[in-house]
Amino acid sequence: MVDRAQEDKRLTELMTSYQKGSMDDFAELYSIMEKPLRRFLWSFVRNSSAAEDLLQETFLQVHRARHTYTPPRPPRPWLYAISRHVALMHLRSNRHRKEDLAHEDLPEIPVSPEIDQIADRTTVKKYLTRLPQASQEVLILHHLMGLSFEEVGAVVGASAGTAKVRAHRALNTLREKLYKEGLLKS
Repeated sequence: MVDRAQEDKRLTELMTSYQKGSMDDFAELYSIMEKPLRRFLWSFVRNSSAAEDLLQETFLQVHRARHTYTPPRPPRPWLYAISRHVALMHLRSNRHRKEDLAHEDLPEIPVSPEIDQIADRTTVKKYLTRLPQASQEVLILHHLMGLSFEEVGAVVGASAGTAKVRAHRALNTLREKLYKEGLLKS
């Protein structure tokens, strides 16, 4: 497994080089961020095909906005913010309602130990989709995608403290829902 600090440093190098025109570095940037961004986008649309389309739109927007990236800031929050914007615009323009998919159709999303302690993975994923979108976002970004609260705040347009409070409240809401259903692990 790659060290997060090393990966962030590498992403910064790739983004800086890509800004200068290196398409090879763009390809590597894409290969590193493709899966996590696709999973994040899927959390908005709950459809693999739509998530793939939004991923392509995200990287098109990244290409168009690459001059706005400011090194040495970490590019990960910048990339997630762009993908979030793309997803929200898609939802607004289509007045798209999320489908309730069978939980076996859900893509594999890594679950952090803190969330994994609440209930089994399938149950957590199922009940996570029942939370408001804003609650889902902070939990997914921090607990599932591994972003710091500073990075989560940068993605959702809030301070790190606000992101932490939102994640804490969302996690408590998830616990409450599972407790009411009698699904919490003891």
